[in-house]
Amino acid sequence: MTTTRFAPSPTGHIHVGNLRTALFNYLIARKAGGTFILRLDDTDQERSKEEYADGIKRDLEWLGLHWDRVERQSLRLDRYAEAADRLRAGGRLYEVFETPTELDLKRKKQLNMGKPPVYDRAGLALSDADRERLRAEGREGYWRFRLDQERIEWTDGILGDISVDAASVSDPVLIRADGQVLYTFASSVDDTDMAVTHIVRGADHVTNTATQIQIIRALGGTPPAFAHHSLLTGAGGEELSKRIGALSIRDLREAGVAPEALLSMMARLGSSQPVELRMTLDDLAEGFDLSQFGASPTKFDAADLWPLTRERNQALPFEAVRDRIAALGVPDHLAERFWHVASQNITRLDDLADWWTIFSQGAEPQIDPEDADFIAQAMPLLPPPPYTDATWGEWTAAVKDATGRKGKGLFMPLRKAVTGQAHGPDMAQVMPLLQVVKARG
Repeated sequence: MTTTRFAPSPTGHIHVGNLRTALFNYLIARKAGGTFILRLDDTDQERSKEEYADGIKRDLEWLGLHWDRVERQSLRLDRYAEAADRLRAGGRLYEVFETPTELDLKRKKQLNMGKPPVYDRAGLALSDADRERLRAEGREGYWRFRLDQERIEWTDGILGDISVDAASVSDPVLIRADGQVLYTFASSVDDTDMAVTHIVRGADHVTNTATQIQIIRALGGTPPAFAHHSLLTGAGGEELSKRIGALSIRDLREAGVAPEALLSMMARLGSSQPVELRMTLDDLAEGFDLSQFGASPTKFDAADLWPLTRERNQALPFEAVRDRIAALGVPDHLAERFWHVASQNITRLDDLADWWTIFSQGAEPQIDPEDADFIAQAMPLLPPPPYTDATWGEWTAAVKDATGRKGKGLFMPLRKAVTGQAHGPDMAQVMPLLQVVKARG
């Protein structure tokens, strides 16, 4: 059974980079008919907040990324303690006492000697008496995992064959002095216990993966298949994290971006496939293939979401927007006509409100100075509402006869006077929706 997971920390709002990870893991499970787990990595009790956990769920639900079950690391602390005891008994977890300052001095000394800045394993040489003395001095011990200093190899689903020399990596800290279990350890225990078969995450986790493979094996588990997608940059190649506040899923949703637009872009960006709008997750899953993604940083421009949002919104059937249109105050007998007329002239669904304001309250006329006399002649020829499908043709014919104008010189000034817009729906379809025409005076 294919099992994947999305494991955000509820310490903030998820953003487009997180979404890419969530979507890839979701699509793998969806395509295989497997299980998709939402795992809240909330062991950091100071920074983890329930409001962020709720926000993550709300964002995923809006996108349609429904999970099969929820797991919380904060409810599994006893399990991590058991796993830590097992590693200690096997000689794989050892206590250390160096302060950050001492570690920094060691690193600088190693670099000055031309050596890699790797932890020297001084903690392994400590006797029980040494440890008691250090505690008596007020030192607090924390715990590192002893790596087998061999090459750690795996075939990455995106990057291909990866080989990391464990001797070039410091033994990772798994448990802090205050007892907090860190990401590398908790995730390894969870992935083992939950029988996770596939993990897709950002390329910044490659070194984590190397150490986690050894931890999982030390716990008696089988490492899952790993894949590391490229990191997103801004349109100019800048680090996306510097602008991430504006690219949270919550902010994009509130700005009016369509979920299908966001999903369609994230499912193809950085791959050899073109970004094309897909209206369902099944359609996205059908064409999803990790091997088509590259390792190079991938440029993301939020502006590219708007053409996709426009395409999605303009393709919606009336039933999908019936309640929204009713909430604007559009009468039932005009609702479907209103959608047919306005839908092809919106990007965001919120733009519908602007069109109904024009139709129901009248638009502020746009009258160019050279057209003022023409409009003064034309408007008295327009009868008061209600109008019909024939009104525009009848009115423009009468104005043409009265003024001699024709073509764009006839139609454009009248459109701008009636709708306040130089562009928009076909005026013959607009007229029956107009409740007020301010330019009539």
